[in-house]
Parts: sequence; structure tokens; C-alpha cells
Amino acid sequence: MAALPPAPDSQRLALGWVHVGPGCLVVDKPSGLLSVPGRGEDKQDCALHRVQARFPEALVVHRLDMATSGLLVFARSPAVQRELSDAFAGRQVEKRYVAVLGGVLATDDQLIDLPLVTDWPNRPRQMVCPERGKPSQTRLRVLSRDELARTTRVELTPYTGRSHQLRVHCLALGHPILGDALYAPPELLAAAPRLLLHACALGLPATSLEGALALASPPPF
Repeated sequence: MAALPPAPDSQRLALGWVHVGPGCLVVDKPSGLLSVPGRGEDKQDCALHRVQARFPEALVVHRLDMATSGLLVFARSPAVQRELSDAFAGRQVEKRYVAVLGGVLATDDQLIDLPLVTDWPNRPRQMVCPERGKPSQTRLRVLSRDELARTTRVELTPYTGRSHQLRVHCLALGHPILGDALYAPPELLAAAPRLLLHACALGLPATSLEGALALASPPPF
């Protein structure tokens, strides 16, 4: 791995470096940090700007919700950005998440196949809509159950990449993710200090500048 340039002096939330290669950069984004800048001066601190402070050539490939933590990829050239963006769009990237849900799930393994659309009167919320929704699939596998706390730790594998897909699919099952400010009821929102959703594993295909990558980040909860 190449030596890292000095980090910026002030960082409100620590950004972890997972991979520095000739084609791409992979960081571990903390919950509470934007992936890309938003509108307004108060929304300029983000993973992209922090990465570009050390690698000015870095380009966006995909995003994680602000409340979601975990593996986030940036390309180091326009060519690799196109290659990786096409890989994400073509479902050639393996993604896995860990989440803690409210309630105890009865089924160990299931495919959630529910179409999603923006809930325009309540945006940025999304919702299940059989008539207007875009096809959305998530594989859910139970990792452990806590009968006393009435929670379930799960592994989530999205086969599509809709906005808030994992959060809304879990909500549709009747088991919202703990700490979800958009979708959890008050008691489950208060049960965690943050959204308990973490991008824990990422498999990237080979690009023109480096080979295939299999990366992991253990959940911080």
C-alpha cells in the first residue's frame, strides 16, 4: 500500500482508510458524515472533500446515506470511475451490510422483493408501491437473536441500489432498523445512539488499473 499524505488538521468524525490503490480508494465512513457535499456551507464537510484533501483526483463512484457507516469507494481517474460505476449499475459489485432490527424475526433467510418509490409529500422518505415503484430486492439473513432485548442482528445483501432500500425493506417486514430517524418509531429510534446499519463487505471487480478486491469492515456496534 502507498504511503498516505498527511491528514487534514481538523476532522469532526474520523475517516478510516481501508485501501489505497492505483485505481481506487476505499474508506470507512463514519455515521453522521455525508458522502458528498450538500447544499449550504454547513454541509460541505463530507467524505469526498476529506478524501480529495489527500488525493485531489478522487471521484465519486457511489454513496452511503449520511447515517450509514462503512465501506465507500472513490475512483482515481475518470476511466476507473466509469468502469466502477458500470459495475455497480450492472450488479457486478458484491455488497453486504450488518444491521440490528427491532423485534425478533422468525425466518432465518428470506428474499425481500418489494418495489420502491419516493414518498413525495414526505421526501426524502421512500415507500413500497406496487404500482409505481422500481423493482428492489434484498436478501436478509439472521445472524443472531436477542430475546431479552427483542432485537435481531441481520446481514443484508442488496441486489438493487434504490435510495433507502435496506431501511424501507426492513420497515416493510415490520422490523425497522434501530436508531433510524426516518423510519423507526420513537422507542426504536431511542434504542440506539445512531442508525445501526453498516456497510461491512465489498467485492469489486478488476479494473484497468488494478485487480479484483475483497474488502471488509467490522461493524462498530
